[in-house]
Amino acid sequence: MENRIKLIRKELGLTQETVARLLGVGKSALSMIETGKAALSERNKNILVQELNVNPEWLEEGRGEMFNCPREECIAFLKRTDRSLPHQSVPLYDIEGTAGLVPLFLDRQNQKPVDYIHIPNLPKCDGAVYIVGDSMYPLLKSGDIVLYKQVNSIEDIFWGDMYLLSIDIDGEEYITVKYIQKSERAGHVKLVSQNPHHADKEIEVSRIKALAFVKASIRMNSIK
Repeated sequence: MENRIKLIRKELGLTQETVARLLGVGKSALSMIETGKAALSERNKNILVQELNVNPEWLEEGRGEMFNCPREECIAFLKRTDRSLPHQSVPLYDIEGTAGLVPLFLDRQNQKPVDYIHIPNLPKCDGAVYIVGDSMYPLLKSGDIVLYKQVNSIEDIFWGDMYLLSIDIDGEEYITVKYIQKSERAGHVKLVSQNPHHADKEIEVSRIKALAFVKASIRMNSIK
């Protein structure tokens, strides 16, 4: 695997300093990784997959293509454009395994995904999770998967769109998917469900501990 790190760097025309900075390690540490004297951590594997769009199967086993997209598309990906990519590996996380949405968002690069999702022609996604509950039924149902892009501030949201949220309720984390609309009450937002049996709720913005824009969803059907 160590030699593959050097191949990635050379293919993208990146210096050791650039890759070391991306991985959060020193140049000497990267040299040791590239020469096989040190192992690549799970955190650094996640960074290569999520930030450089490296194919996780190629990274682990040398199978398939190096990247999930052509070289020029990966360079655009590296520059953080929001254009759609032919392919990317979106990490699927187990919320229970990460102890909630807040720890996942704070330390995403150190979290081990349960798998990767491959959907063509999507803008960059930070991850995917299973949802629980029926507040967005019939659009979404419990067990479906949502692919998301993390949002750092409530000021950056698009009013009326669908978001994945972590809300503090009496010290407990409540994770939900809702439409977010403006509220007439200062310091509040309105959470709106798709399911008419779920009433709209107004909550204080300060209670929102994590926020992500829902980019796509996957319906999980079962035959009984």
